[in-house]
Amino acid sequence: MAAEFNPFRMAQEQLDQAAEALGLDAGTHQLLRWPMREITLTLPVKMDDGTSRIFHAFRVQYNWARGPAKGGIRWHPDETIDTVRALAAWMTWKTSVVDIPLGGGKGGVICNPKELSEGEKERLARAYVRALASDLGVHKDVPAPDVYTTPQIMAWMMDEYETIVGHSHPGVITGKPLALGGSQGRGDATARGGIYITREAARAHGIDLGGATMAIQGFGNAGQYAALLGEEILGLKLVAACDSTSGVHNPKGIDVRSLVDHKKTHGSLQGFPGVDALRPNEVLEVETTVLFPSALENSITEANASKVNCRISCELANGPTTPGADQVLFDRGVVVLPDFLANAGGVTVSYFEQVQNTYNFYWPLDEVHDRLNQKMTHAFEKVHEMHEKYRVDMRRAAYLVSVSRVAEACKLRGWV
Repeated sequence: MAAEFNPFRMAQEQLDQAAEALGLDAGTHQLLRWPMREITLTLPVKMDDGTSRIFHAFRVQYNWARGPAKGGIRWHPDETIDTVRALAAWMTWKTSVVDIPLGGGKGGVICNPKELSEGEKERLARAYVRALASDLGVHKDVPAPDVYTTPQIMAWMMDEYETIVGHSHPGVITGKPLALGGSQGRGDATARGGIYITREAARAHGIDLGGATMAIQGFGNAGQYAALLGEEILGLKLVAACDSTSGVHNPKGIDVRSLVDHKKTHGSLQGFPGVDALRPNEVLEVETTVLFPSALENSITEANASKVNCRISCELANGPTTPGADQVLFDRGVVVLPDFLANAGGVTVSYFEQVQNTYNFYWPLDEVHDRLNQKMTHAFEKVHEMHEKYRVDMRRAAYLVSVSRVAEACKLRGWV
């Protein structure tokens, strides 16, 4: 029987490779392999029927050498501490690779939000913050939305925190609604950042995007925006997409706006007219210029990497490609734009939100886009320089950039 996939072990393996290449001393290496702090929570919540239900939850503050912990909160029925650890680690490297003064963290609640009423979601959100309030704050740890959490959930969390501390403190949570201090441009930031990185990668690797195509694995928030912005900014033609239950394919092109509307109306891609049906995993095998893995971790493995049929794989999901698959793709000449670089647009605009909250001065949308463009472009340039210098794949190059920065901060603090 195959060993059960453990995302944190994968994150550690990726770090180990970077540590070896950088020649990190044993103390620094071991410090960076593990979260600096983990919090396990048991949350009692009153349900609509008057009963109490117990939810189990986590918060991992992986490393704060470069600044306060930063990272989303996932609500998922299959959430595990190892998934949260891995995502907190990747967030540490993500904030470092785009060079913003934050560390890495992540949170999770084991629940199925599709089975909860709005009132139950609100009580769960507030219970999570009450349990963690002393560990949160703009100088400690700043949560944000992630899988199955929304701006409305962030609003409830911010309100609960402000109720506890007794004063306005909007920067404690990012990804909030605009009316409560959210930033312009946050909704599509993850995908937009990935589009900017794809543009730079195509230029650097001599890949012509004129008349090029794209496929989207995972047609949620990031995947939908990737399709819309890929068409708008890069002129890419969508030829395939999937969600968790169904896939669609048309080599002549799929109308992106119609597909997005269909998904929002029907909750699935199933039944969309004028396309061939695919099983979700078959989208990875469709011939295309750019693939956007935008679903969950462990999607591209050694078992299917040889079938991936793209020039560029821009990872909008966290951890979609295993280390073994990375090597297969690299040997085949596929340019893999690693998750913690490619999807860093979200945390970058979250950082912008914190800055705007702190100054109580808010930027217009064009300014957010310009600043994001600059950040992502500069981050790509640094990673590509490392890629060329060491002749390694882009993931390992991104690790060399980010890990070296975090290691330097740890050493300057005298921790190691």
